[in-house]
Amino acid sequence: MKNFNLIKYKNYFLGFSGLMVILSIVLIGTLGLKQGIDLRGGVRWEVSFENKSISEDVVRQALRLVEQKGEQSIRKTEEDSFILRLPNATQEEYEAYKEVLLSVGTYTELSFSNIGPTIGDELRKRAITAIILVLFGISFYIAYAFRKVSKPISSWKYGFATLISLFHDVIIPTGLLALLGWWKGIEIDTNFIVALLVVMGFSVHDTIVVFDRIRENLITRRGKDEFAEIINVSVRETFARSINTTVTLIIVLVAMLLFGPSSLYYFILTILVGTIFGTYSSIFLASPLLYSWAKRGIK
Repeated sequence: MKNFNLIKYKNYFLGFSGLMVILSIVLIGTLGLKQGIDLRGGVRWEVSFENKSISEDVVRQALRLVEQKGEQSIRKTEEDSFILRLPNATQEEYEAYKEVLLSVGTYTELSFSNIGPTIGDELRKRAITAIILVLFGISFYIAYAFRKVSKPISSWKYGFATLISLFHDVIIPTGLLALLGWWKGIEIDTNFIVALLVVMGFSVHDTIVVFDRIRENLITRRGKDEFAEIINVSVRETFARSINTTVTLIIVLVAMLLFGPSSLYYFILTILVGTIFGTYSSIFLASPLLYSWAKRGIK
């Protein structure tokens, strides 16, 4: 890393990030996001049959005997239980579902939750609002914190570069969940929103470390080095710290992914993917953006 020239290869790094963001947006736009019951309302019911050989198709055919408007989703877990996602059910419909399940075999009800559509809609709106407020709140704070950095680029550009980096870190895991939703029927829920907020917190921490070193070097090296070299030096000085911190977290996340509960698998996967791309954006996206704006004379 002693001779690593980030700015020399900035177009490759910016191009890769742009490609991943565009691909994620296309996936979200074309495939959409499958929302869990806590965001759209409905029933989440987990049951376990004594006969572990019962298949998803058998349970699916049984549930279709109950006439109810809306989509029914059945997924068998690694523990051989079944997670049933159904439209909002009345007490009569709930009893009808219990009867058809008993016709399949003796079962144990592990969990049951029924969330109304109004509550789901409210949770969805609040989740979106939380992400937007965090994105802009962090960006405005960084712009304020770097207000004394005026040359060669205005302080608000630091905040805007952070905003773009955070959007990059959020949209890529979201695109992945859109793909998994189409491929494996994975639904997003409030856990997914929490995971995105965790990713943003980790990513901005890394970005601030790099930006703060740039700010220090702008003072100590002003008049000695060009802005490009100041960025290169700052990235080299913080690179080992960023990578070591990320690798430590990745080891923990991979262990949880492999040996943790299946119910948290996609929550952990979202944080893992977001952490990797968050570290990438802190080093290879945010700083090159600053240089590109300074080179074009954008104040």
